[in-house]
Amino acid sequence: MGQVMTPQPVRGVSMSSSAVPAAVPRIEPVAPWWHTLLVMAPIAVGSIASGHQHGYPNANLPGMGPRLSSYLTVLAIEWVPVLLIWLALRERGLSLGTLVSGRWRGPRDFFRDLGLGVAFLGIAVVVIDPLGALLGAKALEGSLAHVAPRTVPELVVYLVMALSAGFCEELIFRGYLTRQFSAWTGSVAAGILLQGIAFGLGHGYYRWVMVAVTVLAWLLGLLARWRKSLLPGMLFHAVQDVLGGVVAFVTGHP
Repeated sequence: MGQVMTPQPVRGVSMSSSAVPAAVPRIEPVAPWWHTLLVMAPIAVGSIASGHQHGYPNANLPGMGPRLSSYLTVLAIEWVPVLLIWLALRERGLSLGTLVSGRWRGPRDFFRDLGLGVAFLGIAVVVIDPLGALLGAKALEGSLAHVAPRTVPELVVYLVMALSAGFCEELIFRGYLTRQFSAWTGSVAAGILLQGIAFGLGHGYYRWVMVAVTVLAWLLGLLARWRKSLLPGMLFHAVQDVLGGVVAFVTGHP
């Protein structure tokens, strides 16, 4: 019989009978709490003002009609928070890509995410539109007529606004706020839940339909979590807003 060799413990490694699970990396916020208040300030002001005015009818910039004025106002509300987020990330040596995540290495990647965005558009039509109808979306159509583009210059600026919304709002809510809330609560689920509520409250213009907007934001948060990227949601958001404006321009109805 050969000698039985007893395993010797490796220095620095515990010989417990059960494996010790690896620690889950802690999510860190990208900016302090006061920075998040700054980011949300223009969105909150815009939501309250639009809810009070049923849009931005009083946002009349010199030499411009109410539609162009409202589009440019929305652009400012969207890009000022993005600028603040970019500055906070740059201070830490990070880029906006830190929040966007994912990248397109070729046409195949782009069309894959575009396909996901279009599929999500179908889900929104089946789930969100009926919910919005139950909450009174029909009553908003008269007010939406004042927002829809009617001239070619208005359509051009509207499309810029729609594309900006796809990038900016996904970056702000599904990117920045989800990261902040997840870090502060220690829960990704709570981060997705809270960003959805913030997104709904940021659309005061829609009144009770804000509930449907909140549900949409939760679904977008889940999409971003599953895909580990904001890109499909950005494409969905942009396509949805672009189609809405183009259809309204062509048909003359919101």
